Amino acid sequence: MIELKNISKTFKVAKRNAGFTEALKALFKKEYALIKALQDVSFTIGDGEMVGYIGPNGAGKSSTIKIMSGILTPDSGECLINGRTPWKDRINHVKDIGVVFGQRSQLWWDVPVADSFDLIKDIYKVDEVPFRKNLNKLTELLDLGEIIRTPARQLSLGQRMRCEIAASLLHNPKVLFLDEPTIGLDAVSKIAVRDFIKTINRENKTTVILTTHDMQDIEALTERILLIGKGRILLDGTLSELKKRYCDHKTLTVDYFGDILPACDHMTVFKDLGGHAELVIDTSFLSVSQAIAYISGVVDVKDMSVVGETAEEMVVSLYKEFKI
Repeated sequence: MIELKNISKTFKVAKRNAGFTEALKALFKKEYALIKALQDVSFTIGDGEMVGYIGPNGAGKSSTIKIMSGILTPDSGECLINGRTPWKDRINHVKDIGVVFGQRSQLWWDVPVADSFDLIKDIYKVDEVPFRKNLNKLTELLDLGEIIRTPARQLSLGQRMRCEIAASLLHNPKVLFLDEPTIGLDAVSKIAVRDFIKTINRENKTTVILTTHDMQDIEALTERILLIGKGRILLDGTLSELKKRYCDHKTLTVDYFGDILPACDHMTVFKDLGGHAELVIDTSFLSVSQAIAYISGVVDVKDMSVVGETAEEMVVSLYKEFKI
């Protein structure tokens, strides 16, 4: 169980104008600005849940993850993860969590990945038998094979990210924090990582908190969404609720026999080339099935497809609504 109550965090950042003169002035008198990274952030995540934690750059996502992993201490508020306060009992806390930062590595650069895994085993004091069993399972699920015999610096980005995820799970944590885990990966690697995360969640009941800008990751892995902006939690809901709220229009593409497709109330024809038309339906008033029935009644349909608003478009709508 993860519980955050009124977590706040402010950073003091030195600032100065560009130029040599300004640099000299800063040697004697520095100017600082206070950045409110988090403001009264509160939420609860149950055991075995997978949650998408989304928001624009600088919204406070990584700061929240660092507080929950014990790296940062908040200015105020409470955080309990499996009954522990992360920054007060960090040694015991890290035994139960795994963390993957997409642009940070926990693998030693010049040694084979297998050596990094062995060192991680010693750091977490994992017994040999469960370690080997877990390593064999991770190697099979993530298709590591010969990769673990290769130094980290010689791996491709996709190979390294698969190894990073394996490294974070060698001690069989109860909670997994994923901060941009698929950044820069090709389509095949992304699918492999997503499938693995779903398998770990299903088989081990691992709680997963995913922060990413890739909405395909969110759609593939999570149902619940936490939206953060300007350091505050702005929305806590499910993807299906968001789709009902923001996907009130759908686009129909129709190939038909005939010269022109007549429109009806709540359905707008914005392209009709005589035999091929594209229409927009306001699903608040007219269902897709009703629109299809109407079209089928007035023309002889050859082919038809329906497209709703994409996840990226939904998130853009969210950002605009909350002005973030």
